[in-house]
Amino acid sequence: MEFRYLGNSGLKISEITFGNWLTHGSQVENDVAARCVRAALDAGISTFDTADVYANTAAETVLGEALKGERRQSLEIFTKVFGPTGPKGHNDVGLSRKHILESIDGSLTRLQTDYVDLYQAHRYDFQTPLEETMQAFADVVRQGKALYIGVSEWTAEQLRNGHALAKALGFQLISNQPQYSMLWRVIEAEVVPASEELGVSQIVWSPMAQGVLSGKYLPGRPAPEGSRATDEKGGANTIKRWLADEVLSGVQLLKPIADEAGLTMPQLAIAWVLQNKNVASAIMGASRPEQVAGNVAAAGVVLEPGIMNQIDAAIGSLAERDPAQTKSPASREA
Repeated sequence: MEFRYLGNSGLKISEITFGNWLTHGSQVENDVAARCVRAALDAGISTFDTADVYANTAAETVLGEALKGERRQSLEIFTKVFGPTGPKGHNDVGLSRKHILESIDGSLTRLQTDYVDLYQAHRYDFQTPLEETMQAFADVVRQGKALYIGVSEWTAEQLRNGHALAKALGFQLISNQPQYSMLWRVIEAEVVPASEELGVSQIVWSPMAQGVLSGKYLPGRPAPEGSRATDEKGGANTIKRWLADEVLSGVQLLKPIADEAGLTMPQLAIAWVLQNKNVASAIMGASRPEQVAGNVAAAGVVLEPGIMNQIDAAIGSLAERDPAQTKSPASREA
């Protein structure tokens, strides 16, 4: 495993972050989820990302149990706040002071830790003054409940405004967690340049475009049994945008490129996002322990310029690049 600094901080995280997402506490059994976490630890992953909204807090509980007994100082544990939790009442969502201060305590209890290394605003909250949100985060840091603060899916302007307030309040905003892959490049035009300017890193989710870049979905063919595209608990809805035959045909052009690089297609997809110097880590999920070791091999891989050019030629106009797609919901709906 290789490690990178997170933003303009002294915190190092593993190039591969294990994402404890909806699958854990919802779509797979808890013992399988725990074995996935164990496989991640065995592969050298030290960074684990979750959120209170995942499986309505159950994912945090699963992760806390799976990491129990591990040396806390050797781990980087991240979680997020924004989405509706619990009974999903009128104050159970958003980035108000009330919701942040109540949510951090709930997350720490479920994760069985005294602090998280990174506490993230899961989305931007247009209904709460940014000053209120950042003051609450400052208090969470001062109370020792989070070491650093990050955000997720914020625009370049939102990052600049949040970073300025954080600096004024005496704490660091060091990361953004956006979607990023060969097929989804919307952060490249505005978010990445702003982040480089501010000393903010990207921790990217869905580097395999919900599994499409694994190459297992074939044009004109039904989705493989048991794959995310057949999961009616939520997986099918998240992947459907990538299942057009045109996209799947383009993805199949990556197979010989991966072969030339000596990589599997999942490894190529993960290695590709890590070529961006502003990316500190790629989030990898798993529903089976055996998925972990193969994908971790993407850490430390350097793709030659010729390989990168071939990837661009294969994907071409199939990639979404519009920076306007980097946005949080206008309402408090998650």
